[in-house]
Amino acid sequence: MTISAILANHTKDVFTALPHESVGDVVARLSENRIGALPVVDGDTVVGIFSERDIVYGVARFGAAFLTKTVADTMTSPPITVAPDTPIMSALSLMTKRRIRHLPVIQDDTLVGFVSIGDLVKHRIEKIENEAAAMRDYISMA
Repeated sequence: MTISAILANHTKDVFTALPHESVGDVVARLSENRIGALPVVDGDTVVGIFSERDIVYGVARFGAAFLTKTVADTMTSPPITVAPDTPIMSALSLMTKRRIRHLPVIQDDTLVGFVSIGDLVKHRIEKIENEAAAMRDYISMA
């Protein structure tokens, strides 16, 4: 299974942030949409990721003034990305090794989706549960 299987269950719209936006505006967007991170785009190019972790680091470094900074000043860059044909287990491994929780999905240099570690783990658990159910059904028929 690949990342495209995860994207098939997502809405097509991906919330994004712009590099020149204020941190305060983007923090409000994260809160309103109950999400933990946004890809930061400049035109069609993903130039970074702005996440809850960036907020924690920014507040620790700048205090309340952090909210007036721009996203470009505080985002994580360069972004780590995957393609739609990336195997789910490879993406999980990448996220574990790099200690990240979100991946922009890029195809032909364009953002086509955004996945979280929760999305990937949920898909993996569903697959394992389906395999276990099939095994129980097979055993009960024997």
